[in-house]
Amino acid sequence: MGAGFLMSPSLPMPPSYLFRLSTLVLLALPLVRAHAQNDAPNRVPTPLPTYKISAEVDTVRGWRRGGAGTLNFSQVSLRNWAPGGQSSLSLLASGNVFLHYRGPEHTFDLAGNFVYGLLKAGKSRLRKNDDRLELNGRYARQFTETLSYAAQVNLKTQLTPTKAFDKPDSLLSTFFAPAYILASLGIEYRPNTDFSLLLSPATGKFTVVADQGLADAGSFGVRGARLNADGMPIPGTGERLREELGAYLNARYRHVLGPNITYNTKLELFSNYFHNPQNIDVNWENLIDFKVNRFVSASVTTLLVYDDDILVPLDRNEDGIPDDRGRRIQFKETLGIGLTYKF
Repeated sequence: MGAGFLMSPSLPMPPSYLFRLSTLVLLALPLVRAHAQNDAPNRVPTPLPTYKISAEVDTVRGWRRGGAGTLNFSQVSLRNWAPGGQSSLSLLASGNVFLHYRGPEHTFDLAGNFVYGLLKAGKSRLRKNDDRLELNGRYARQFTETLSYAAQVNLKTQLTPTKAFDKPDSLLSTFFAPAYILASLGIEYRPNTDFSLLLSPATGKFTVVADQGLADAGSFGVRGARLNADGMPIPGTGERLREELGAYLNARYRHVLGPNITYNTKLELFSNYFHNPQNIDVNWENLIDFKVNRFVSASVTTLLVYDDDILVPLDRNEDGIPDDRGRRIQFKETLGIGLTYKF
């Protein structure tokens, strides 16, 4: 009779019973739903919500500083190797530091970069194969969301002397011989943190050759030593500083190619107003950085340089010994795999 009372549609259920029944149903629904998912082997479980970080323009105010250092090492050892070859040992060190300030209208940047490489091939003496030092200072005052008045000073030189391979006593270059200094005033366009374009109609370019012997030889575009009555150069009369005034363009771009892969490029163009303005000086750097983990990385770097005033050694008869000098595009490529530390 109790069962008939519960199942009879003609009799109303007590309110207390309805309350307990609805409570049990509400508590059981999640369990039934979970059991139904687990019992369906072909159904993909619903993933948890994911949160995406939008790539917005950096608005952090105040000072920031940091840097990174990389050490790449490679070694090849051969003994009784039938196909031939040469044992070699190479070491490449690079580093960069930066100091950045961002205010409501003003930004200030100071950065330094260096690259230094050593190579020992076979039984030959240890010699360097890369040597670069660059310092850059920049101040900008923003007058729209994307445009700023900007002033920039850039210095490029090297750290240690470079000597000719076939003439160890001859000096090819050294610290501040040459040094290239660019001082620019212009307008900078920066729509986001990945791209910037600086256009300067008033830029001074200064070529410094601190070594008097290289200056007397007229190296790196400076005026060489004066000649005496016999046509011989007069030591100490070569100019060690060359000044140029022209227009300058600096474009920088950064793009993430994939997980842990970043591409950076910088293009610099300079045209001298008063000497062959159609012959534009070019400096184009490219870097692809592969991050393996926190301490291991790989990179591919290319550097293309063209300066109409710089004559490079030429081997016209292809005998391995330079016999002339001329204008050419200079190109360098570096592949490195090694240890990286960031701070």
